[in-house]
Amino acid sequence: MSDFEDPGRPPEAPRPRLVLSRRARLLVLALAIVVTLIAFLTLHGSPGPDHNATSTSTPSPPHTFLSPTPGTGATGTVDDDPLPGMPPPLSATNVYAADTPGNFSANAQKARPLIYVPDTLSGDVYEIDPSTDSVVRHFPVGRDPQHVVPSYDGSTLWVTVDESDTLVPIDPTTGDPGPAVPVADPYNLYFTPDGLHAIVVAEAQKRLDFRDPKTMALQNSLSVPSCGGVNHMDFTANGRYLLATCEFAYLTGPGRLIVVDVANETLVSTITLGPNSQPQDVKLSPDGKVFYVSDLRDDGVWLISAINFQKIGFIPTGAGAHGLYVSRNQQELYVSNRSAGSVSVISFATNTVVATWKIPGGGSPDMGNVSNDGSLLWLAGRFNNVIYAFNTTTGAVVAKIPVGAGPHGLCVWPQPGRYSLGHTGIMR
Repeated sequence: MSDFEDPGRPPEAPRPRLVLSRRARLLVLALAIVVTLIAFLTLHGSPGPDHNATSTSTPSPPHTFLSPTPGTGATGTVDDDPLPGMPPPLSATNVYAADTPGNFSANAQKARPLIYVPDTLSGDVYEIDPSTDSVVRHFPVGRDPQHVVPSYDGSTLWVTVDESDTLVPIDPTTGDPGPAVPVADPYNLYFTPDGLHAIVVAEAQKRLDFRDPKTMALQNSLSVPSCGGVNHMDFTANGRYLLATCEFAYLTGPGRLIVVDVANETLVSTITLGPNSQPQDVKLSPDGKVFYVSDLRDDGVWLISAINFQKIGFIPTGAGAHGLYVSRNQQELYVSNRSAGSVSVISFATNTVVATWKIPGGGSPDMGNVSNDGSLLWLAGRFNNVIYAFNTTTGAVVAKIPVGAGPHGLCVWPQPGRYSLGHTGIMR
């Protein structure tokens, strides 16, 4: 049986084994450029004494935590001038105050509890019953599905089918898929805090597409040419700004982040990280003062002020730091270390790693979310054909459920909270 055949549905005509995704083609092109540059330098010599200092073979140095309290600044102030139309915060000190067990929105209350797992290699979405740890079914959605994303109001789960240039809706009350909606390059998907726009992250196009959150009709496109691999994001507490990662910027310069004015849909700032940084996920601290940004190559988490967007620290966690998830009691941040096969637990109070959970025998924990009651952390095993459930009290892996060969943006639904900002379930 080929890698693309699936015993769960009638056989199809075999597809070639070496089909490169859009992301893979970008990396191959970048590698070709690097090889050409190395060959040139071999023949013509180094450009000077600074060459070795910026070599991509040298990892960025670790940074110590500088201050638990960001400085003040005019950009992105936390409490002043909230984005018009955004639901008012329930707490001045906790942006996740609505995300308590069982506090479902009306639409989420009607949802069938399932774990949704997009498989980038088979093109299927797997549905898993968390009460039995068993696969209920799986169905095809297209080529290279990356994430399952709750809509702003929780009425729809959207599958971002990147290589098919479609979004596939799922009815969360039944788990049934609907007709695909044509959308260019939907690698990731978010929603503005006022609910007026979906933001389709067109990663390969280096673009953020603002769309109607229901129909996905295009409203405006923001080109971000300096942000190679634009990918994950989160929003300031007042909803005025978003911070997005540039996953592949390190291929042409230092790693970086971008800041976007949400209301005006404009790029307002770029933040430079280390020379080889590869930022991944983004999560706002409960008090709204700090963005945590995981870094796949620097093996840890950057701290960026959500007040003035300055770098304020770095916390080493483990090789391949990737996904970020807030604990249900909002006291801790879970960091999936994909290459290390572990999860680091960071205390928001001290900004230190207070526990490390290792997967017995190794693994590749990636994207996911916590359960409604917070007792479990569900993560896709990116390169291990499984998903994991971690007991958040003991750190033990209590379930390993076989799925397809390429599980990625796992969604646990329903989630508590008033509205979704997208990705695999950023709730406020």
